[in-house]
Amino acid sequence: MKLTQIPKIGEITDQSGMKLLLSSSDGNFSQGENDVQSICATGDGKVEFINFSDHSLALVNSELGCPAYYSVPAVEENKVLSSEQPPKAVLMDLDGTTIHSEEFWIWIIEKTTASLLDNKGFSLEEADIPYVSGHSVSEHLSHCVAKYCPDKSLEEARAFYFHHTHHEMSEIMAGRGRKGAFTPSPGIKDFLHGLKANDIKIGLVTSGLYEKAWPEILNGFETLGMGDPLEFYDSIITAGYPLRAGASGTLGELSPKPHPWLYSEVALVGLGLKPKDLSQVVGIEDSGAGVCSVRLAGLVTIGITGGNIESSGTKELCHLYADSFEQIAQKISVSQLV
Repeated sequence: MKLTQIPKIGEITDQSGMKLLLSSSDGNFSQGENDVQSICATGDGKVEFINFSDHSLALVNSELGCPAYYSVPAVEENKVLSSEQPPKAVLMDLDGTTIHSEEFWIWIIEKTTASLLDNKGFSLEEADIPYVSGHSVSEHLSHCVAKYCPDKSLEEARAFYFHHTHHEMSEIMAGRGRKGAFTPSPGIKDFLHGLKANDIKIGLVTSGLYEKAWPEILNGFETLGMGDPLEFYDSIITAGYPLRAGASGTLGELSPKPHPWLYSEVALVGLGLKPKDLSQVVGIEDSGAGVCSVRLAGLVTIGITGGNIESSGTKELCHLYADSFEQIAQKISVSQLV
């Protein structure tokens, strides 16, 4: 049954996992006032949609206290997903989509929290998973600090996190690290080569900071035997370099998924596409935060199983929800897999 309508997205059912709200969490909007028809939130509460009669605003919440509003764009996906024409570009998430690594990074968050608590036996709960995957490092750590050790600071958590990350990444690059930390997704090699064979631009988009994302990308391409990822991809973007005392960082912790900026920057800057082309660009994600990021960037949104899309209540924000890259290839007219 219908739960609500999000203008420019469509009907949301009561099976979606999304929740109706009487007011937005910041108190700026209330149902029935100033033409607000309804307000709904993703299952994890990360994004709220304030729905008017002919448009919608998306409120992206923040554990760090920096929320933002975005106008929800319309996306004409019919041509791309009906085999009428291939997309101009395919943009893909890294963790969980291109490379299976979410368990590794959640383990690092767990180790960080254990260090904060000085409890080597600490384990995250299943309920924590939507909040420690798919967002920025600081968002993940803020959740754990608030829930498990509110007497600690985010900076203390970040210090432990980068200590564990540097150690574990060094071990992996030396061939001694955690087994199975970075495993290429099934079918990803054929899919990527298929895109190349069809002259479709390819972008890689990750909310991961460069120092954690780049070794993962290199390791995955080495496993696949695909050479230098810088030569293969047409554009790659990470969340940049961490801002720490004694070092200069780049913007990345406050603007990652579910904000649209990473996908927008790869499409409009990295690939040089025009705003009118965005409905012919596909974004592939396995997380709820990623799905919202792609959709708010105005791209055709494809979700792939294996992540938290269903549990985060974002499946109905996808134009297509697929269980394999072969299925995606068929839907976007990439038939010549090699």
